[in-house]
Amino acid sequence: MEERIVIAGFGGQGVMALGQLLTYSGMTEDKKVSWLPSYGPEMRGGTANCNVIISSDAVGSPVVIDSTSAIVMNRPSLEKFEDSVVPEGRLFINSSLIDRKTTRDDIEVYYIPANEIANEIGNPRVANMVMLGAFLEATKAVEVDTILNKAFTAVFGENRVNLLPINKEALERGAELVKEQKKAIL
Repeated sequence: MEERIVIAGFGGQGVMALGQLLTYSGMTEDKKVSWLPSYGPEMRGGTANCNVIISSDAVGSPVVIDSTSAIVMNRPSLEKFEDSVVPEGRLFINSSLIDRKTTRDDIEVYYIPANEIANEIGNPRVANMVMLGAFLEATKAVEVDTILNKAFTAVFGENRVNLLPINKEALERGAELVKEQKKAIL
C-alpha cells in the first residue's frame, strides 16, 4: 500500500495541517510516512502545498511527482496539480472555490463543496477537514479514529480539544459526499 498525496491551496486554508494530520496518523498506525511542505513567499493568501506519502514500505523520497491522490482547495492548485495524478488515481476538488470541472476522464474525481459545508457547520476554518473526510472515505489511507483520537491533539494541541466535535462533523460530511458520489457513478 502506498498513497502519494499532493495537498494544495492558498495559505490559511489548512493545507499544511491536513498534511500533518495524515502524516502523524500514518506514524501512529506504524506506517512509513513523509511530509514535505512548500510555501509561497507570502505568509497568508499565497500558495501552499505539501507532499505526503503513507506507505507500508520505506519511503525513498519525500517528493511526490506522480500522485495517487491530489486534494486541491483552489483553482490555481487544480491548474498546477491536475495532471500530476496517475491514471486511476483520485482528485478531490473544492467545488466551493473552483469553478471548472476536471479535464481528466482516467481518474476518480470528487467535487466537494468544502467551504459551503464548513459554513453550514458553523466554522469556515473546517473546510480542510471536510476535504480530509472525503479523502479518507475514498482511500482508507488512515483510520478516522486515529485522526480524531491521536493526531488531532498532537497537531493542534490540548487547548484545541474543544474543537473536536465540529471537526468530527466536518470529516463525516466530507465522507458522506464521497459515498453519495460513488453511488451516483454506480
